[in-house]
Amino acid sequence: MASATIEIDARLLRDWPLPVPGAAADTEDRGSTLVIAGGGETPGAAMLAANAALRAGAGKLAVATGASVARGIALALVEARVIALPENDFGGPAAEGLAKIEARLGKVDAVLIGPGLHDAAATRAFTRRLLKRTTRAAVVLDALAMDVVLDMRRFERPPLLTPHAGEMAHLTGFAREEIAADPERHAREAALRWNAVVALKGATTIVATPDGDCWRLTSQQAGLGTSGSGDVLAGLIVGLAARGATLAQAATWAVALHASAGAVLAARRGPVGYLASELAAEVPSMMEKLAH
Repeated sequence: MASATIEIDARLLRDWPLPVPGAAADTEDRGSTLVIAGGGETPGAAMLAANAALRAGAGKLAVATGASVARGIALALVEARVIALPENDFGGPAAEGLAKIEARLGKVDAVLIGPGLHDAAATRAFTRRLLKRTTRAAVVLDALAMDVVLDMRRFERPPLLTPHAGEMAHLTGFAREEIAADPERHAREAALRWNAVVALKGATTIVATPDGDCWRLTSQQAGLGTSGSGDVLAGLIVGLAARGATLAQAATWAVALHASAGAVLAARRGPVGYLASELAAEVPSMMEKLAH
């Protein structure tokens, strides 16, 4: 039976604290993350998601990205190990690239796949094979990687999906306008049908689980509707999951942190015009503030 929807606010977050590493914690204690993202035209998506994962407190980070951009990302993202994935003729992840990360899949605590990947068919096939080999880590599916739903219909192990209304329309066949008018219903139904945690993004963002739990945050912030903002949110979720948060808790906290960071930048710079790349830097102080 579905439970009542819970508002995401400061009180909820204080009563639902994130796993906190001890003073003597090292990178292993804070969790290991693999971000599979970025390609020839969108290397920035990998950068945004990876930086957000680190700002969320993840300890170790590896980024698997298209070989055409891997060197540049490695030079810019000095905190991460960068793995060059072979690309197909359309710039998407080639099937043989899975062998380069397969051993890592059994060791990491959380995996994000999707931001900035090219070629819908290749990404969908790569994600399907990855899910079969990922038996331990929490999995976050974003952007084109979510198309794997069209093949699997129902997941054996619940991942987390991060659609906005347009993406949800593509995945479900419902009209975008219908989803935007009642996001809670569509998030709940999809979570149950897919056996997944669903973070349906919008002015009102809904986090729903297959067990019937549901959280809601309404944040009227035009500034968050900027290029790369969703990549940051996905990175925050996977970083929190790597620290040991459940996917539902990671999504709920990440949605709140993302909105709070936007509010801080709106006050500092104006309601629109701040950059997605500026959001993650606000997160550590917001985590501390919302925890107390």
